[in-house]
Amino acid sequence: MTDQSDALGRGPTIYDVARAAGVAASTVSRAFSRPGRVRSETAERIRRVAAELGYHAHPIARAAPTGRTSMVALVISDITNPFSNQIIHGAHVAAVEAGYSLLLADAQESGLREREVLERVMPTVDGVVLATSRMPDAAIRTIAKQRPLIVLNRTIADVPCIVTDNPRGMRRAVEHLAALGHQRISYAAGPEASWADGIRWRSLRAAATELGLHVRRIGPGEPTISGGAVAATELLRHPTSAVIAYNDLVAIGLMQALTARGVAVPRDVSVVGFDNVYAAELVTPALTTVAAPLHAMGLTAVRNLLAVVRGAKPHALEPVMLPSRLVVRASTSHLRRNRTSPAWATRRVSGSSAKSSSLTVSGSR
Repeated sequence: MTDQSDALGRGPTIYDVARAAGVAASTVSRAFSRPGRVRSETAERIRRVAAELGYHAHPIARAAPTGRTSMVALVISDITNPFSNQIIHGAHVAAVEAGYSLLLADAQESGLREREVLERVMPTVDGVVLATSRMPDAAIRTIAKQRPLIVLNRTIADVPCIVTDNPRGMRRAVEHLAALGHQRISYAAGPEASWADGIRWRSLRAAATELGLHVRRIGPGEPTISGGAVAATELLRHPTSAVIAYNDLVAIGLMQALTARGVAVPRDVSVVGFDNVYAAELVTPALTTVAAPLHAMGLTAVRNLLAVVRGAKPHALEPVMLPSRLVVRASTSHLRRNRTSPAWATRRVSGSSAKSSSLTVSGSR
Protein backbone atom coordinates (compact mmCIF):
# COMPACT_ATOMS: atom_id res chain seq x y z
CA MET A 1 0.00 0.00 0.00
CA THR A 2 2.78 2.38 0.87
CA ASP A 3 4.55 1.50 -2.39
CA GLN A 4 1.40 2.30 -4.34
CA SER A 5 1.05 5.69 -2.64
CA ASP A 6 4.70 6.51 -3.34
CA ALA A 7 4.40 5.42 -6.97
CA LEU A 8 1.48 7.75 -7.47
CA GLY A 9 3.51 10.62 -6.06
CA ARG A 10 1.21 11.28 -3.13
CA GLY A 11 1.19 10.67 0.60
CA PRO A 12 -1.02 8.06 2.27
CA THR A 13 -4.72 8.85 2.43
CA ILE A 14 -7.49 7.93 4.83
CA TYR A 15 -8.41 5.10 2.42
CA ASP A 16 -4.89 3.67 2.57
CA VAL A 17 -5.12 3.62 6.36
CA ALA A 18 -8.58 2.02 6.23
CA ARG A 19 -7.44 -0.81 3.94
CA ALA A 20 -4.28 -1.47 5.96
CA ALA A 21 -6.22 -1.50 9.25
CA GLY A 22 -9.10 -3.57 7.86
CA VAL A 23 -11.79 -0.99 8.65
CA ALA A 24 -14.01 1.45 6.79
CA ALA A 25 -12.74 4.93 5.95
CA SER A 26 -15.52 6.39 8.13
CA THR A 27 -14.10 4.46 11.10
CA VAL A 28 -10.67 6.00 10.49
CA SER A 29 -12.28 9.44 10.37
CA ARG A 30 -14.07 8.85 13.67
CA ALA A 31 -10.88 7.50 15.27
CA PHE A 32 -9.23 10.90 14.73
CA SER A 33 -12.22 13.24 15.11
CA ARG A 34 -14.36 11.39 17.71
CA PRO A 35 -12.21 8.70 19.29
CA GLY A 36 -14.82 8.05 21.98
CA ARG A 37 -17.11 6.52 19.33
CA VAL A 38 -14.55 3.91 18.26
CA ARG A 39 -13.55 0.87 20.31
CA SER A 40 -10.23 1.53 22.03
CA GLU A 41 -8.57 -1.52 20.43
CA THR A 42 -9.70 -0.43 16.96
CA ALA A 43 -8.67 3.17 17.51
CA GLU A 44 -5.23 2.08 18.71
CA ARG A 45 -4.78 -0.16 15.65
CA ILE A 46 -5.78 2.69 13.33
CA ARG A 47 -3.34 5.12 14.98
CA ARG A 48 -0.55 2.55 14.80
CA VAL A 49 -1.20 1.87 11.10
CA ALA A 50 -1.45 5.60 10.37
CA ALA A 51 1.91 6.18 12.05
CA GLU A 52 3.52 3.35 10.06
CA LEU A 53 2.19 4.79 6.81
CA GLY A 54 3.08 8.37 7.72
CA TYR A 55 -0.54 9.53 7.59
CA HIS A 56 -1.56 12.68 9.47
CA ALA A 57 -5.15 13.86 9.65
CA HIS A 58 -5.44 17.40 8.32
CA PRO A 59 -6.96 19.84 10.82
CA ILE A 60 -9.59 21.00 8.33
CA ALA A 61 -10.54 17.41 7.59
CA ARG A 62 -10.88 16.70 11.29
CA ALA A 63 -13.13 19.72 11.58
CA ALA A 64 -15.76 18.32 9.21
CA PRO A 65 -17.68 16.22 11.77
CA THR A 66 -16.93 18.40 14.81
CA GLY A 67 -16.87 21.93 13.47
CA ARG A 68 -13.45 22.42 15.07
CA THR A 69 -9.99 22.56 13.54
CA SER A 70 -7.81 22.46 16.68
CA MET A 71 -6.16 25.68 15.47
CA VAL A 72 -6.27 29.19 16.89
CA ALA A 73 -4.99 32.37 15.27
CA LEU A 74 -2.72 34.95 16.87
CA VAL A 75 -2.69 38.21 14.91
CA ILE A 76 0.28 40.46 15.74
CA SER A 77 0.47 44.12 14.73
CA ASP A 78 4.19 43.86 13.88
CA ILE A 79 5.96 40.52 14.07
CA THR A 80 9.38 42.19 13.77
CA ASN A 81 8.88 44.08 17.04
CA PRO A 82 10.61 42.18 19.87
CA PHE A 83 7.61 43.06 22.04
CA SER A 84 5.79 40.29 20.18
CA ASN A 85 8.28 37.51 20.88
CA GLN A 86 7.26 36.71 24.43
CA ILE A 87 3.55 37.00 23.64
CA ILE A 88 3.98 34.52 20.78
CA HIS A 89 5.94 32.13 22.97
CA GLY A 90 3.36 32.23 25.76
CA ALA A 91 0.53 31.69 23.29
CA HIS A 92 2.37 28.77 21.69
CA VAL A 93 2.96 27.09 25.06
CA ALA A 94 -0.75 27.32 25.90
CA ALA A 95 -1.81 26.02 22.48
CA VAL A 96 0.55 23.03 22.57
CA GLU A 97 -0.46 22.01 26.09
CA ALA A 98 -4.09 21.91 24.88
CA GLY A 99 -3.29 19.94 21.71
CA TYR A 100 -3.85 22.93 19.44
CA SER A 101 -1.81 24.47 16.64
CA LEU A 102 -1.10 28.21 16.59
CA LEU A 103 -1.56 30.10 13.33
CA LEU A 104 0.52 33.29 13.40
CA ALA A 105 -0.35 36.30 11.25
CA ASP A 106 1.40 39.67 10.84
CA ALA A 107 -0.79 42.76 10.30
CA GLN A 108 2.22 45.02 9.60
CA GLU A 109 0.82 47.90 11.71
CA SER A 110 -2.17 48.22 9.35
CA GLY A 111 -5.82 47.95 10.32
CA LEU A 112 -6.71 47.22 6.68
CA ARG A 113 -4.12 44.44 6.43
CA GLU A 114 -5.41 43.05 9.71
CA ARG A 115 -8.93 42.76 8.31
CA GLU A 116 -7.65 41.04 5.17
CA VAL A 117 -5.69 38.52 7.24
CA LEU A 118 -8.71 37.75 9.40
CA GLU A 119 -10.95 37.21 6.37
CA ARG A 120 -8.55 34.51 5.18
CA VAL A 121 -7.95 32.72 8.48
CA MET A 122 -11.38 32.88 10.14
CA PRO A 123 -12.81 29.81 8.35
CA THR A 124 -9.84 27.66 9.44
CA VAL A 125 -9.57 28.45 13.16
CA ASP A 126 -11.61 27.88 16.30
CA GLY A 127 -10.79 31.27 17.80
CA VAL A 128 -8.68 34.41 17.46
CA VAL A 129 -6.32 36.42 19.67
CA LEU A 130 -5.74 40.00 18.53
CA ALA A 131 -2.56 41.56 19.91
CA THR A 132 -2.31 45.37 19.77
CA SER A 133 -4.98 45.60 17.08
CA ARG A 134 -5.15 48.70 14.87
CA MET A 135 -8.75 48.06 13.78
CA PRO A 136 -11.72 50.16 14.97
CA ASP A 137 -13.76 48.87 17.91
CA ALA A 138 -16.77 48.22 15.68
CA ALA A 139 -14.78 45.92 13.38
CA ILE A 140 -13.44 43.95 16.37
CA ARG A 141 -16.95 43.52 17.79
CA THR A 142 -18.09 42.14 14.43
CA ILE A 143 -15.32 39.53 14.52
CA ALA A 144 -16.24 38.61 18.10
CA LYS A 145 -19.72 37.66 16.86
CA GLN A 146 -18.22 35.20 14.36
CA ARG A 147 -15.54 33.44 16.42
CA PRO A 148 -14.42 33.34 20.06
CA LEU A 149 -12.08 36.31 20.44
CA ILE A 150 -9.61 37.68 22.99
CA VAL A 151 -8.07 41.15 22.58
CA LEU A 152 -4.68 42.07 24.06
CA ASN A 153 -3.42 45.53 25.07
CA ARG A 154 -6.77 47.21 24.56
CA THR A 155 -10.18 47.45 26.23
CA ILE A 156 -13.37 47.15 24.18
CA ALA A 157 -16.83 46.97 25.70
CA ASP A 158 -18.48 43.54 25.44
CA VAL A 159 -15.28 41.84 24.20
CA PRO A 160 -12.94 39.80 26.47
CA CYS A 161 -9.69 41.75 26.89
CA ILE A 162 -6.34 41.31 28.62
CA VAL A 163 -4.25 44.37 29.39
CA THR A 164 -1.15 45.38 31.31
CA ASP A 165 -1.62 47.69 34.28
CA ASN A 166 -0.40 50.72 32.32
CA PRO A 167 -1.49 53.32 34.89
CA ARG A 168 0.48 51.62 37.67
CA GLY A 169 3.54 51.18 35.45
CA MET A 170 3.49 54.80 34.31
CA ARG A 171 2.97 56.01 37.86
CA ARG A 172 6.06 54.10 39.02
CA ALA A 173 8.11 55.55 36.15
CA VAL A 174 7.06 59.11 36.96
CA GLU A 175 7.67 58.62 40.69
CA HIS A 176 11.14 57.27 39.89
CA LEU A 177 12.04 60.32 37.79
CA ALA A 178 10.59 62.72 40.34
CA ALA A 179 12.65 61.09 43.10
CA LEU A 180 15.74 61.74 40.96
CA GLY A 181 14.87 65.44 40.85
CA HIS A 182 13.38 65.68 37.35
CA GLN A 183 10.61 68.26 37.07
CA ARG A 184 10.13 68.37 33.28
CA ILE A 185 9.34 65.17 31.38
CA SER A 186 8.71 64.56 27.67
CA TYR A 187 6.63 61.65 26.41
CA ALA A 188 7.83 60.16 23.10
CA ALA A 189 4.49 58.89 21.80
CA GLY A 190 3.62 55.84 19.72
CA PRO A 191 1.08 55.35 16.89
CA GLU A 192 -2.03 57.48 16.95
CA ALA A 193 -4.23 54.37 16.61
CA SER A 194 -2.64 52.64 19.60
CA TRP A 195 -4.88 52.20 22.64
CA ALA A 196 -1.81 51.64 24.83
CA ASP A 197 -0.34 54.96 23.70
CA GLY A 198 -3.47 56.81 24.75
CA ILE A 199 -3.70 55.22 28.18
CA ARG A 200 0.02 55.77 28.84
CA TRP A 201 -0.19 59.46 27.96
CA ARG A 202 -3.30 59.93 30.14
CA SER A 203 -1.63 58.06 32.99
CA LEU A 204 1.48 60.22 32.68
CA ARG A 205 -0.63 63.37 32.86
CA ALA A 206 -2.51 62.08 35.91
CA ALA A 207 0.71 61.20 37.74
CA ALA A 208 2.25 64.55 36.84
CA THR A 209 -0.82 66.34 38.17
CA GLU A 210 -0.43 64.71 41.55
CA LEU A 211 3.32 65.32 41.71
CA GLY A 212 3.29 68.86 40.33
CA LEU A 213 5.49 68.09 37.32
CA HIS A 214 5.61 69.61 33.82
CA VAL A 215 5.01 67.18 30.93
CA ARG A 216 4.89 67.47 27.16
CA ARG A 217 4.13 65.10 24.31
CA ILE A 218 6.24 64.41 21.22
CA GLY A 219 4.45 62.67 18.40
CA PRO A 220 2.56 60.58 17.47
CA GLY A 221 5.36 58.52 16.00
CA GLU A 222 6.29 55.10 14.73
CA PRO A 223 6.84 52.45 17.47
CA THR A 224 10.32 51.75 16.13
CA ILE A 225 13.96 52.71 16.58
CA SER A 226 13.64 55.16 13.69
CA GLY A 227 10.60 56.63 15.42
CA GLY A 228 12.78 57.21 18.46
CA ALA A 229 15.35 59.00 16.33
CA VAL A 230 12.67 61.38 15.06
CA ALA A 231 11.56 62.03 18.65
CA ALA A 232 15.17 62.84 19.59
CA THR A 233 15.28 65.57 16.96
CA GLU A 234 12.20 67.19 18.48
CA LEU A 235 13.60 66.79 21.99
CA LEU A 236 16.71 68.75 20.96
CA ARG A 237 14.45 71.60 19.92
CA HIS A 238 12.49 71.61 23.18
CA PRO A 239 14.67 69.89 25.82
CA THR A 240 13.56 68.30 29.07
CA SER A 241 15.77 66.50 31.54
CA ALA A 242 13.83 63.22 31.26
CA VAL A 243 11.89 61.26 28.64
CA ILE A 244 9.42 58.39 28.92
CA ALA A 245 9.02 56.53 25.63
CA TYR A 246 5.99 54.67 24.28
CA ASN A 247 8.02 51.46 24.11
CA ASP A 248 11.58 50.19 24.41
CA LEU A 249 12.32 50.48 20.68
CA VAL A 250 11.43 54.18 20.70
CA ALA A 251 13.55 54.63 23.84
CA ILE A 252 16.53 52.85 22.26
CA GLY A 253 16.26 54.86 19.03
CA LEU A 254 16.03 58.04 21.08
CA MET A 255 19.16 57.19 23.10
CA GLN A 256 21.14 56.29 20.00
CA ALA A 257 20.20 59.52 18.22
CA LEU A 258 20.98 61.65 21.28
CA THR A 259 24.34 59.96 21.74
CA ALA A 260 25.19 60.59 18.08
CA ARG A 261 24.56 64.30 18.70
CA GLY A 262 26.79 64.41 21.78
CA VAL A 263 23.99 64.26 24.35
CA ALA A 264 24.87 61.78 27.10
CA VAL A 265 22.32 59.39 28.63
CA PRO A 266 21.74 59.60 31.57
CA ARG A 267 24.12 62.52 32.36
CA ASP A 268 22.23 65.02 30.20
CA VAL A 269 18.85 63.31 29.90
CA SER A 270 17.29 60.29 31.62
CA VAL A 271 15.29 57.85 29.48
CA VAL A 272 12.60 55.31 30.46
CA GLY A 273 11.07 52.74 28.12
CA PHE A 274 8.04 50.44 28.24
CA ASP A 275 7.70 46.64 27.89
CA ASN A 276 11.14 45.37 28.99
CA VAL A 277 12.02 43.56 25.77
CA TYR A 278 15.20 41.51 25.64
CA ALA A 279 17.19 44.28 23.95
CA ALA A 280 16.60 46.63 26.90
CA GLU A 281 19.35 44.85 28.83
CA LEU A 282 21.79 44.79 25.91
CA VAL A 283 21.98 48.46 24.96
CA THR A 284 24.43 50.92 26.53
CA PRO A 285 23.37 52.28 28.90
CA ALA A 286 20.99 49.49 29.89
CA LEU A 287 17.45 50.79 29.68
CA THR A 288 15.25 51.58 32.67
CA THR A 289 11.80 50.38 31.64
CA VAL A 290 8.33 49.33 32.75
CA ALA A 291 8.16 45.55 32.49
CA ALA A 292 4.97 44.09 31.05
CA PRO A 293 4.20 40.38 31.66
CA LEU A 294 4.26 39.60 27.95
CA HIS A 295 4.71 35.82 28.20
CA ALA A 296 1.90 35.59 30.76
CA MET A 297 -0.28 37.70 28.47
CA GLY A 298 0.07 35.28 25.54
CA LEU A 299 -0.37 32.26 27.80
CA THR A 300 -3.47 33.67 29.51
CA ALA A 301 -5.01 34.79 26.22
CA VAL A 302 -4.92 31.36 24.58
CA ARG A 303 -6.00 29.53 27.73
CA ASN A 304 -8.99 31.85 28.13
CA LEU A 305 -9.79 31.61 24.42
CA LEU A 306 -9.83 27.81 24.48
CA ALA A 307 -12.05 27.84 27.55
CA VAL A 308 -14.57 29.87 25.53
CA VAL A 309 -14.18 27.55 22.54
CA ARG A 310 -15.09 24.65 24.83
CA GLY A 311 -18.22 26.34 26.07
CA ALA A 312 -17.23 28.63 28.93
CA LYS A 313 -19.03 31.96 29.08
CA PRO A 314 -16.62 34.85 28.45
CA HIS A 315 -16.38 37.55 31.10
CA ALA A 316 -16.34 40.70 29.00
CA LEU A 317 -17.49 43.21 31.62
CA GLU A 318 -14.04 43.91 33.03
CA PRO A 319 -10.69 43.30 31.30
CA VAL A 320 -8.18 40.94 32.84
CA MET A 321 -5.41 43.20 34.13
CA LEU A 322 -1.89 41.82 34.53
CA PRO A 323 0.63 43.55 36.81
CA SER A 324 3.48 45.76 35.62
CA ARG A 325 6.68 46.74 37.43
CA LEU A 326 9.50 49.22 37.03
CA VAL A 327 12.95 47.80 36.23
CA VAL A 328 15.62 50.38 37.08
CA ARG A 329 18.82 50.19 35.05
CA ALA A 330 21.48 52.66 33.95
CA SER A 331 19.57 55.02 31.62
CA THR A 332 18.21 57.15 34.48
CA SER A 333 20.09 59.21 37.07
CA HIS A 334 19.76 62.23 39.34
CA LEU A 335 19.24 65.60 37.74
CA ARG A 336 22.46 67.62 37.74
CA ARG A 337 21.53 70.57 39.93
CA ASN A 338 24.67 72.60 39.11
CA ARG A 339 23.43 73.60 35.70
CA THR A 340 20.46 75.69 34.63
CA SER A 341 21.00 75.75 30.87
CA PRO A 342 22.88 72.69 29.61
CA ALA A 343 24.86 73.09 26.42
CA TRP A 344 22.90 70.45 24.56
CA ALA A 345 19.64 72.30 25.27
CA THR A 346 20.70 75.19 23.02
CA ARG A 347 21.33 73.02 19.95
CA ARG A 348 18.98 73.27 17.02
CA VAL A 349 18.42 70.73 14.26
CA SER A 350 16.29 70.65 11.14
CA GLY A 351 14.46 68.16 9.00
CA SER A 352 12.23 66.61 11.65
CA SER A 353 8.68 65.50 10.95
CA ALA A 354 7.89 65.03 14.63
CA LYS A 355 5.14 67.04 16.24
CA SER A 356 4.96 68.05 19.85
CA SER A 357 2.47 69.51 22.26
CA SER A 358 3.39 71.13 25.54
CA LEU A 359 1.44 70.75 28.74
CA THR A 360 2.33 72.34 32.03
CA VAL A 361 0.82 70.29 34.84
CA SER A 362 0.98 71.73 38.32
CA GLY A 363 -2.12 70.58 40.09
CA SER A 364 -4.56 70.65 37.16
CA ARG A 365 -4.93 69.15 33.71
